[in-house]
Amino acid sequence: MLAVSAAYAGDLYKWKDKDGVWHFSSTPPETDENFDTVEMPADPKPMIGMRKLGLNREPEYSFINNIWGPVELELELHDDENVITDPPLPARLVLPGQTEERLLKVMAADPTLGFTYRLAYKHMIGPPLDRLPAEVDYYPPFPLGMEFPISQGFDGDSTHKEPPNQYAVDIVMPIGTPVLAARSGRVMDMEDDFHGAAQKKRYLTRSNQVRILHDDGTMAVYAHLQPNSVRVRPGVNIKRGQWIANSGNTGYSSGPHLHFVIQLNAGMTLESIPFRFVTPTGGTMTPADRGLISGVVPHN
Repeated sequence: MLAVSAAYAGDLYKWKDKDGVWHFSSTPPETDENFDTVEMPADPKPMIGMRKLGLNREPEYSFINNIWGPVELELELHDDENVITDPPLPARLVLPGQTEERLLKVMAADPTLGFTYRLAYKHMIGPPLDRLPAEVDYYPPFPLGMEFPISQGFDGDSTHKEPPNQYAVDIVMPIGTPVLAARSGRVMDMEDDFHGAAQKKRYLTRSNQVRILHDDGTMAVYAHLQPNSVRVRPGVNIKRGQWIANSGNTGYSSGPHLHFVIQLNAGMTLESIPFRFVTPTGGTMTPADRGLISGVVPHN
C-alpha cells in the first residue's frame, strides 16, 4: 500500500473541433466531438519533509508532515563527533498531520572544537499503538443488497504474506461498485489517478486507494479503486456507510476486486490486525477464502 500523499492532477482531455483546432482541457468537451483521455498522474509528495534551520554552529531541524494524520519519526545520528542534541538521540517522536515542527537541535559538546555528524530519520504512518484495539467489528464496505465472494482471506498465500497485509481481504466485485466506509474516521491519504493494472513488481506500490484513520489510531485501507472515482479528500471526516469511491482494478491486481485491510503502527512497524465483518442478521463473521460477504449498510 502506498504511504505517500499524491498531488491530485487528474486527467487531460484532448479533442479536435470542426475547424480542425486541437483543444486540451481538464474537463471533456460540452459538444459532441470525440475526445481522447490523456493520463496525467501526479508525482507523489513525500510523506515527510525536512528543513535545516538556524546557525551552522547550532543547526536546528524542522520536519513537515504532508498527510492528514499523525506520523511517527525515528531520529538518530551516525558518524558523530563532539555532538550533543536536544532531545538526546536516538529518539522517536510523533508529528501531527499537516504540521511543521522544530524537533531537533544539534550543538557541539565542546564549543571550542568543531563537530561532525550525519542525521538519519525514518518514518511510519499512524500513531504508535502498544495494544490491540477493542473495536474489531466492521461493516462490509459495499451496500446492502449486494453479495460478493472473498478470493483471498487472512494469511493468504498469494500476496498477503507480509505483516502489513497478513490480515487483508480481497473481495471480488465488478468495476464501479460503490465502496462504502466500513467505519467512521478521517481521510488521511488517497490516490485517484493511477490507471495501470498488472501482476508486475513495478505495480506493487501503485494502487488507487483511500486510507482512513479511526479514533482508536487504527487505519483502514481501501485499494485497487477505479481511477477518478474517489469521492472524498484528505482531511475530511466521514461517517460509516458513506460512499467514498468505486471499486476497480488498478495496481498489482489480476482482476477487479477490492483490497480491504485494517492496519496499525506497532512502533515503527506497519502491521495488519484481524477483524470481523458484521452480517445482515446482526452477527459477525471472520473473513475466509471463498466465503461470501453480504452488504449491511444502505447505499446513501
